[in-house]
Amino acid sequence: MKLTEIQDLIKFVARAGVTEVEIEQKEFKLTIKSEMPKGRGKKEEQVLQTIQVPAAMPQMVQAAPVAAAPVAAPAPAAPAAPAAEDTSNLIEIKSPMIGTFYRRPSPDKDAFAEVGDVIKPGDTVCVIEAMKLFNEIESEVQGKIVKVLVDDNSPVEYDQPLFLVDPS
Repeated sequence: MKLTEIQDLIKFVARAGVTEVEIEQKEFKLTIKSEMPKGRGKKEEQVLQTIQVPAAMPQMVQAAPVAAAPVAAPAPAAPAAPAAEDTSNLIEIKSPMIGTFYRRPSPDKDAFAEVGDVIKPGDTVCVIEAMKLFNEIESEVQGKIVKVLVDDNSPVEYDQPLFLVDPS
């Protein structure tokens, strides 16, 4: 794509009032974003980002995490084996959605639930942020929190265990 074509595309996006346009081809990816100020029809800011990705680069990037993952995996695996024996009577509180796990309502507040706390159904145990919405996760079980399985400010998957609770 030529520079004049990109400039024409930017002008077209500005006139059309579109907030974002993304074009991806073999040798590049182009994203044009504009923000509309409140009460006006003109755009306030325009961001142009061009990224060229050679074919060999993704292979190198993928190779590094794959090599790093087995190094990190054995350390948590060793404690997990003894814990698996103890967890037969424990109940898992699982994530009902994909998002970011937070143990506190805000950085300056205390955690919703700590190891050793006794919880009952309806108690908030954490917050999961998904798409800028903070969702309070409430316990559906009664018992004592034995273990927090996820680090604060970490991404979580749907149905991922967050806490282990001893119901006795």
